[in-house]
Amino acid sequence: MEELADDIRRITFRLPLGIDHVHCYLLRSATGGWTLVDTGLGTRDADARWRPVLEALDAPIERIVVTHMHPDHVGGSGDVAALTGAPVYESPEDHAQCVAVWGPDRDPSVIVEHWTGHGLPADQVAAVVEDARSLAAAVRYAPDPEPLAAGDELDGWRVEHLPGHADGHLVLVRQGVLIAGDTILAGITPAIGVYPGARPDPLGDYLETLDRIERLDLRLAHTGHGPTIEDPAARAREIRSHHVERLAATEGTLEDAPKSAYDVSLALFPADLSPVLRRFALAESLAHLERLVREGRATPDGLGYRAG
Repeated sequence: MEELADDIRRITFRLPLGIDHVHCYLLRSATGGWTLVDTGLGTRDADARWRPVLEALDAPIERIVVTHMHPDHVGGSGDVAALTGAPVYESPEDHAQCVAVWGPDRDPSVIVEHWTGHGLPADQVAAVVEDARSLAAAVRYAPDPEPLAAGDELDGWRVEHLPGHADGHLVLVRQGVLIAGDTILAGITPAIGVYPGARPDPLGDYLETLDRIERLDLRLAHTGHGPTIEDPAARAREIRSHHVERLAATEGTLEDAPKSAYDVSLALFPADLSPVLRRFALAESLAHLERLVREGRATPDGLGYRAG
């Protein structure tokens, strides 16, 4: 646990994923307790993970805020709620997707149809299904969270909706400080991908999010991974430039012949990726293709896309 300011502390947990850690944040509440933002992965022994954190605090956790439904952010929310008795706050849109993707009634055929429909080879399907199953086991979400929406306030922190990385992604802003989740990161760019049951143009959403980050007059962004960003507006401009370049590269892959999103991912991400990382590459390639379609620079063609 690190003290970032008198009223902000950061907890870092290791992750067994492509990225090796996640940050959760504690914000001092008006009553002297704490608001916890994000919770890491769920675990079979939540007490062993969280008891040292709770015992190190000088006051109880009074509420839990989930920025978005990805496993490393929402996964432990049910666990911490059970340990502390604190209510969980989450965007209704985000919670609905969380249940659809990670809940007991999820349908694996939905993700299979999505990925194979965009060119994923049949021999990689089993790995995708197994990855989804193992991630779902690490998501122990709160079943009935309190609704949280843009414009709400929690102890002077204003809630903003900044989609792109996730459809229902919420952040907190106060006095030029952004509790950012995964909306903006240093050193790496947040993953932007098209997924089944989600919004169709996440990159378009994210480019608008970057515009809004520039307009928020921020001096610090405490992020879900990596170091604090000391000039969020400048970092937003860097990330936008990255996506402008990636859009041009994606458009270039279509010059010779129509291609599936999978084939485009092989051109953009030529490394020998694991099936899980190839899925992320495919999702991101698809997001760029869909943005090109909306800009009139690409056209759907059967199971793929063609230029113009």
